[in-house]
Amino acid sequence: MSTAPLAREILEAARARGWRIATAESCTGGLVSAALTDIPGSSDVFDRGFVTYSYPAKTAMLGVPQAMLAAEGAVSAPVARAMAEGALAASDAQLAVAVTGVAGPGASEAKPEGLVWFATAGPRGARTTRRDFGALGRAEVRARSVAVALDLLLQEISDGTP
Repeated sequence: MSTAPLAREILEAARARGWRIATAESCTGGLVSAALTDIPGSSDVFDRGFVTYSYPAKTAMLGVPQAMLAAEGAVSAPVARAMAEGALAASDAQLAVAVTGVAGPGASEAKPEGLVWFATAGPRGARTTRRDFGALGRAEVRARSVAVALDLLLQEISDGTP
């Protein structure tokens, strides 16, 4: 499944609004950023990406509170939201998307393989989205997560205020 058409549409829509985009990724390890920067000319829209796989990286780079990580765990709505808000604050972007989840293996009953939290932060504030992809395998969960993150970006650009 190629993400190029969707990434191109996101870049064109953001460019038309004069917006820049930032990403904050954990389980996708930079794949959302890669999908956007695979498109030639993306540098006028894509500001930066944060790959914050560890708790210390989430805290140091995005300002996610250590207490939140300890209480909620990385795979949670509050952490996804804090990641998106942190990426927005630490960038020159008007819109950020965050992804944190369990790509697998290594799941628990409370946080099963395929559970992924997403958040966007931008002109309409911050919003979280949960997806339960199931135990599809690491590569498939990550691929589907990229597609959802891109869909959320396009939705925010299309629905956002100028």
